[in-house]
Amino acid sequence: MKKIINIPQNVVDEMLEGIAYCHNDLVERTEGFDIIKRKLPKSGKVAIISGGGSGHEPSHAGFVGEGMLSAAVCGAVFTSPTPDQVFQAIKDADEGAGVFMVIKNYSGDIMNFEMAQEMAEMEDIKVDSIVVDDDIAVEDSLYTQGKRGVAGTILVHKILGHAAKEGKTLEEIKAIATQLVPNIKTIGVALSGATVPEVGKPGFVLGETEIEYGVGIHGEPGYRKENLKPSKELAQELVDKLLSDFERDETDKFAILINGLGGTPLMEQYVFANDVAHLLEQNNITVDFKKIGSYMTSIEMAGISLTLLKLADAKWLEALNAPVNTPAW
Repeated sequence: MKKIINIPQNVVDEMLEGIAYCHNDLVERTEGFDIIKRKLPKSGKVAIISGGGSGHEPSHAGFVGEGMLSAAVCGAVFTSPTPDQVFQAIKDADEGAGVFMVIKNYSGDIMNFEMAQEMAEMEDIKVDSIVVDDDIAVEDSLYTQGKRGVAGTILVHKILGHAAKEGKTLEEIKAIATQLVPNIKTIGVALSGATVPEVGKPGFVLGETEIEYGVGIHGEPGYRKENLKPSKELAQELVDKLLSDFERDETDKFAILINGLGGTPLMEQYVFANDVAHLLEQNNITVDFKKIGSYMTSIEMAGISLTLLKLADAKWLEALNAPVNTPAW
């Protein structure tokens, strides 16, 4: 294992200190907790929080700031944050109008965020939530009942963050989230595994020329292994799977997110993007918003994911294009 770290057990703590140092104009760390919160005067609006296990950087702390998240709670690598950590994030973020939690669909995350919600409600803090389950690759896999939550979560942060900034109520934000999440679908492909620092070896190993479709962001198994194909064929597989999962017509408009999983250079992401563009054009898909980069990673995993969001509400496009001030968007 070659990593630029000190003691493996201190990785998350030292990473959070580094985030707070590098972006001290935007965010700060809650003393004694694994929480990154924004440095903004509270204005009485709904707060949006998210979080989960570390190892997916810049998710979620990189999206804390004006227009997106009020706070992000960071668990150990690939491990859900504890209820007390989430509860503290709720208290840090609350501005008096309630807190809305964006939760990825993993059993530990759901249990611990819900326990924190109960703790907050005992202190008269209004809390609601949405569970993001955008990964169409597999259902009921390791750690998950139903579909996993992956890179599409970032688009939820962006759209709900905009709604909160506009002064929408907790109930209005819940309604937006409920309509939004079923319109987001993601699928990915891995070229290599990821090494959790405290484990010291990859969670799974692929052969020299082997790839796996549908691997999860914690290294959960996908749906098929085969030999590496050119980017065009990888794009064909992912685009076909995604489009077959949507009910659509010629009037539909889409947003796309091309996401590197941690070890994929931007050069390769742009090659893949070019192939995706041609395939979407062939399928008469109108794309009104594009985003590319490594936003929801799996430590150093080589691979890529593709997210499509059907823009069922024109306000979602406005929200995606709205300026924000965060470390990573």
